[in-house]
Amino acid sequence: MAVDHHTNYFFFENREALVLAGGGARAAYQVGVLRAISDWLPRNAPCPFEVLVGTSAGAINATAIASYATHLSHAVNGLERVWANFTVDQVMRVSRWSMLRAGLQWLSSLVSFGHLVPPPRALLDTAPLRELLPRVLRFDELKERIAAGPVQALAVTATSYATGRAVVFFEARPHIEEWTRVRRAGVRRAIDLDVLMASSAIPFIFPAARVDGEFYGDGAMRQLAPLSPAVHLGANRLLVIATRVAATPSLLADSPQQPSPGDLLGFVLDSLFADALAIDLERLQQVNALLLAGNAELMPGRKPIDVLVIQPSVDPTAIARKHVDRLPRSLRALLRTLGALEARGGLLVSYLLFDAEYTRELMRLGYADAEARRGEIVEFIRENMETIRSEHAERQRLASR
Repeated sequence: MAVDHHTNYFFFENREALVLAGGGARAAYQVGVLRAISDWLPRNAPCPFEVLVGTSAGAINATAIASYATHLSHAVNGLERVWANFTVDQVMRVSRWSMLRAGLQWLSSLVSFGHLVPPPRALLDTAPLRELLPRVLRFDELKERIAAGPVQALAVTATSYATGRAVVFFEARPHIEEWTRVRRAGVRRAIDLDVLMASSAIPFIFPAARVDGEFYGDGAMRQLAPLSPAVHLGANRLLVIATRVAATPSLLADSPQQPSPGDLLGFVLDSLFADALAIDLERLQQVNALLLAGNAELMPGRKPIDVLVIQPSVDPTAIARKHVDRLPRSLRALLRTLGALEARGGLLVSYLLFDAEYTRELMRLGYADAEARRGEIVEFIRENMETIRSEHAERQRLASR
């Protein structure tokens, strides 16, 4: 059996990584899982993960953790304040005038065949999100935080519209090198507002963002190996928090009607955020199986990489359906026009429903799912947790003298 000796699953160092998948509003689920992990640690404990990797909305969560890495509870508190009080207009412009203006531009462009009026660059305008992020994230402190630890690397994935490559922008300790693989690369660069806006730019729905003169879109589009950035950054134990249930039946299977544009767009987003991760996990399991079967000589320098995946036990689409009426009327009208609010709908809504009632329910679900698997998670990060507890006990002992 021929083995590609350029596989990503190279054992570099003994580090634990937190990998946060994309998912739009569904990323609130990740905050609930992180709250549970924080509650299991001593008060004021640091982040137990040395490598943080995020895509799309997961990249925003990962950056928030890195910003307050010395106090995980503070980081989670900040995330909770944002996600538990979200309104759609904090992420996108949804006023009647904004939506009407965009609609008129689409219509004028259609009537003039694009000659007199160009079409809008995206369905929705994310200017409010660009204004929100600098208020809740400490971009200027990331470099110092990573240099001091406990987080040694932060990576954010985006897709270059110029080259078609998945580009992993990362900040890390100096000894970690850039990398290049087929259709993807790791580039050392400061994680800033432009990078996060690029990683979160869902195609067609949100506008592309410019990074260093080049336009980028959502990192999930060309993310062929979502686990590889963590491995390149030295991790061999990966805790992955996904945003889709393990097995989701197709919403299009039980309907005699042809799928609407809204159905198809939701289907595409669901595939975008979840399929590559599932494929990469399967590939990793195959490589691990080869190594454990005694075929290490075929892949010198490699050792098995442990992965634990936490994902919703309840389909976020079903939860989103309960809260559709919370959407602004103008956005509901747009989604209804696309057919995204039909009886079988909800998939697209589950990614765009940045509303407190929905996000709070997802956070509660994340917390409950983490508690249900507490033994697995604690065992997975046991070594780092024990180090944190011993250091905490030593600080208390010294303080009591």
